[in-house]
Amino acid sequence: MTDVAQDLRPEVSSRRGGVRALWAGNPGAVVQRGLIAARSSSWVVILSGFFEPVFYLASMGLGLGTFIGDVDVPGGGSVSYAAYIAPALLAVSAMNGAIYDSTWNVFFKLNYGKLYEGMLATSLGPLDVAFGEILYALLRGLLYACGFMIIMQAFGLNLAATAILAIPAVLLVAFGFASLGMAVTSYMKTFQHMDWVNIVLLPMFLFSATLYPISIYPDWIQGVIMAFPLWHGVELIRALTTGAFTTAMIWHVLYYLVMIAVGLVFTTKRLRALFLD
Repeated sequence: MTDVAQDLRPEVSSRRGGVRALWAGNPGAVVQRGLIAARSSSWVVILSGFFEPVFYLASMGLGLGTFIGDVDVPGGGSVSYAAYIAPALLAVSAMNGAIYDSTWNVFFKLNYGKLYEGMLATSLGPLDVAFGEILYALLRGLLYACGFMIIMQAFGLNLAATAILAIPAVLLVAFGFASLGMAVTSYMKTFQHMDWVNIVLLPMFLFSATLYPISIYPDWIQGVIMAFPLWHGVELIRALTTGAFTTAMIWHVLYYLVMIAVGLVFTTKRLRALFLD
């Protein structure tokens, strides 16, 4: 705890504008503070985020999948229904873990705990705080991803050697949702505003080619679905676990890189406007 206190020692005088006003190069202090606080948290709540996709896989992939049979994947070929939805559930798990960490937790720290106000009174800049919180959310996403990948491997659902690359892909997905989620949360003022999060997440989960192919929809609905960030994550991870590669994978990665950049920029500007200007 002493090390954290030293990392957060006041050095406001050194922040005189420019890059130094935004970035002190120490997001690790924010991550370390989160890990220390997590010691007193309920591990049941954290583990519940891991078991949710496992239950979906068992009930729908291994249960309902016996009646559905094989499903076509982009790039040609077909896979079992369980192998089709497993990577999608992995992407959904990354989204949910990142979103809930970067919305509910951030909302409390921002509006009730007043933690960011205290952090920004030290040498840390808004980008340190934003980046540190997002990195902390990614640790949870990494935990879920590794655990679920082991489950997929045990059931023979990783159909290509490139499935190992699904783990960094999951982190990319989680990074995108965490950065954008924190940006949106910085504008929320009441707990009622947090209901908007579920209103957005539920349709994305149901319609982003998670449980059935996007081809079943009319063309105009497919265009709407392709604008959802989750669809890009599902398609990217599914391509890696099934080996069904297409050139569209490049666009999926670029989509999330833009999403990350937009989220970091808006979060940094918002924290600076709230506490430094």
